[in-house]
Amino acid sequence: MGAKRALIVDDSKSARLFLARVLEKYDIDVDAAENAEAAIDYLTNNRPDVIFMDHMMPGMDGLQAVQAIKNDPRTATIPIMMYTSQEGELYLGQARALGAVGVLPKQIKPTDVSKVLYQLHLVPDRRSSEQSTFTPVNVAVEAGEPGLPANAKALTDTALREHFAELRRALVAGVDTQTDRITAEVRALLLEALPPPPAEDAPPPPRPLTPPWAWIVACAALAIALLSSALWWRSVQLLEDMDAQLTQLRQRQATPFAATAVAPAGTPEAPRAPGATRSALPTDNKPIVVPVPYGADALGGARLETIRQLLYRLAKQKVAGVADIKTFAGRFCLVGNTVDGYSPAPDETPLAKCDIVGNPSEEALSPTQRIPLGLANLIGDIRASTHGALDAQVSVGDPASVLSPYPPAGSEVNAGDWNRAASANNRVEIRVR
Repeated sequence: MGAKRALIVDDSKSARLFLARVLEKYDIDVDAAENAEAAIDYLTNNRPDVIFMDHMMPGMDGLQAVQAIKNDPRTATIPIMMYTSQEGELYLGQARALGAVGVLPKQIKPTDVSKVLYQLHLVPDRRSSEQSTFTPVNVAVEAGEPGLPANAKALTDTALREHFAELRRALVAGVDTQTDRITAEVRALLLEALPPPPAEDAPPPPRPLTPPWAWIVACAALAIALLSSALWWRSVQLLEDMDAQLTQLRQRQATPFAATAVAPAGTPEAPRAPGATRSALPTDNKPIVVPVPYGADALGGARLETIRQLLYRLAKQKVAGVADIKTFAGRFCLVGNTVDGYSPAPDETPLAKCDIVGNPSEEALSPTQRIPLGLANLIGDIRASTHGALDAQVSVGDPASVLSPYPPAGSEVNAGDWNRAASANNRVEIRVR
């Protein structure tokens, strides 16, 4: 049995099991409660060393539970870490104001737990002095202002223009310097080849024949001059190529997003007139489909950036309507482990040997937790900038709607075939209506 004890308060069984397996690696005993009321009853007779508190639960929510625990002198000294998908500086400030020490995200990594346990002195600190500080939450800074992409483009364009101008000056200066040096050397050689001037009183000597080496010097000078001209021409060509590359880069920056509408399986393609191009705007029949890796935040990271670019593009084109953003969770064949809770089973694993078939990280989220702070700010900014003409809404798609059918369950189906279909179905679809 471990020397320390933790209490996990969460209404999701998979989330409790996930965190408990990680804590067991550190020889920490774990108790669990399904809601805040059960946790308060547990604390009447028990004193854990740390409490991991979920936010959204039936009845009393996590912040109310933190306030109740901190108001009781018997339990006020127990450190509480919020274990939730909520994020952002505002939520972190609210949690700390009520007495929580920080926020641990649901998409947890073993290193995050290690930092928390080291900071709370629940395990021996094996880190060096340079790693002695702990920041409970890495709050992602979201570039929600519409002007940010333009500013980034302007900064990049200015830096490239200055870089090519400096390179042009360096090449021209190098060619000029090389030409001056060659000219000076040729002048010195010619002065050495010329005979000394005759004395004023002496009669002019007969003109001697030009020695052979003088012709050699003249040919060398001509070759050097031709080489200088070739270097100058090469420099001009190089600068022209750089100008062409800069023009192409500017054109790419002028079109930062090129969305491709993907129709669901079995949808016939509408006929197009000769010479017409396919519209890049998502519609009900041809939504934009963005794949989501297993365990990743469906509406965060690269998915959030794709949504951001699409909404700003629609607003710029003055498109009116509603952008319907739906998340679809793939059902994966998973096996449990002590590192991160669950992971996709090896390809050769029979389907019947899977610990669970589902998506615990998605099933543990409530509807409000599926919208990260960055996406909420983005939707509000789009509404304000378009005066309500363009809006966006987030919802959960029907699990029965799949892009890739799952293989029929049977003894011959393995995890590899099943998870390939699950990966195709784990996605975000964006439609404009």
